[in-house]
Amino acid sequence: MIGQSTSDTPALRKDAIGLREVLFQSITDMAPAAAIAASIPAGAAFAGGSLPLSVVFALIAALFSAVSIAELAGRIPAAGSLATYVARGLHKSLGFLTAWSYVLVGILISPLVLLQLGFTAADTFHSSWHWSQDLWWVYTVIGALIVMLAGLYGIRTSAGLGTILGIFEIAVFVVLGVMLIVHAGSANTLSVFGTGHTPAAHAGITGVIAGSVYTTLALLGFEGAAPLAEETRDPRRTIRKAILLATLSIGILYIFTTYAIDVAFGPDKFAGFSASGSDSWEGIARSLYGGFWVLIFLAIVNSTIANANAGVNVASRTGFAMGRIGALPYALARLSTRHRSPVLAILLVTAATIGIALGLGFGYDPTTAFFIVATMLVVLLVAIYILVDLACIGYFRREGRSEFNPLLHLVIPILGIVAFIPGWLTAAGIPAFDFITKLPPPVSYAGPAAAIWVGLGIIYLIVLSVMRPQRIDDVARVHLDEEPAAVPAQRGEVAGVEEPA
Repeated sequence: MIGQSTSDTPALRKDAIGLREVLFQSITDMAPAAAIAASIPAGAAFAGGSLPLSVVFALIAALFSAVSIAELAGRIPAAGSLATYVARGLHKSLGFLTAWSYVLVGILISPLVLLQLGFTAADTFHSSWHWSQDLWWVYTVIGALIVMLAGLYGIRTSAGLGTILGIFEIAVFVVLGVMLIVHAGSANTLSVFGTGHTPAAHAGITGVIAGSVYTTLALLGFEGAAPLAEETRDPRRTIRKAILLATLSIGILYIFTTYAIDVAFGPDKFAGFSASGSDSWEGIARSLYGGFWVLIFLAIVNSTIANANAGVNVASRTGFAMGRIGALPYALARLSTRHRSPVLAILLVTAATIGIALGLGFGYDPTTAFFIVATMLVVLLVAIYILVDLACIGYFRREGRSEFNPLLHLVIPILGIVAFIPGWLTAAGIPAFDFITKLPPPVSYAGPAAAIWVGLGIIYLIVLSVMRPQRIDDVARVHLDEEPAAVPAQRGEVAGVEEPA
């Protein structure tokens, strides 16, 4: 049943969650188990046994940008998150384009990990019980529906789900990592943090940087807590702390687990390590520890569900924030009256998830589709991180000048930009330097696809600038800092949706 909103502007449920929930929103947005099992091993084809060094490179870059984002999150608590930061620190037009791109980032997260759910479950059930591998799409769709239901029941349900799943997946891989290091025995070596184990086709630093595209993917999402600012208690402090804790803790987990599987498998043959089959985390667990593989499988499944859940939260809250101000259709800000969840935004993200996953999965195959979506995510989100690094400099040189700190607000953002550029150029397919490896098609199509999406955003931006310029200006608004009366009456066009319990 449709009814009028009780206020001039739709509002998410204020003070609904705390540090634990938003911390695990960022953690599950990085999908630790799924990343350990698939995203990071994807870089092994390029970096080989030197993959741990790729992880270190990615973590350093992520930490620099995490500091910049955390500094802005501590001053600008908004569901628009990165878009609002860029609008305040650089320009409102760039803020709009950030929102446009960030909505797609959130949408792509779900098909990425649910494709992984599909091919992981299909391979596992085929090897264990000889079920058809063609059923991957069934597992993908089931995962999407589970996430949709959690989202519709509100942020407390979806964030609580993420916390439970996140704790389980981390615990499983920490235990297995310790077991693998013990198993490696005298084969343990710090040489994997050098370039000596890269494959001949990508020797030296070239392979390490190419591998960092996929290790970077594993860390993307550390900012996932930011869009929940309007639903978080004491958001300026809580969101800032969650972003930094998530980045550092999961980065260390990635270094530890990548080292463990590398030395246990053998650094000089690690280029053949994969996301599924006998030469994978699950395969190694089967061969060395028998039934322990079941926990690995469950951890991967949990991780994909948790990460898809976090992606829906990001996309729906960013869509809500932009719909609320009319930069995107007002209908995206429609909330359920019972759970205060952005209903239409969640339903649209779910439909897009299923469409992208099945379209690319059947058009190519689920594994190839995974790599295409992964590369497009790197292109879009790393570009956004670079913009936010610049926005950090701009914000604290102007609006926040009284708090300007040369290290936090100038040196670190610049280092973040420099650290991310090689991986971004590789993912985008721009051979600006000799050490950049060109990705093969169809994975290389991701860069042009991202460019087309941004191009459409620029066209829409021009239209809005001519017809509704105020909507572009409103990207910079921080609604938590406003009184309800300050919001234009036209926002009352957004209706609430009455839901059954």
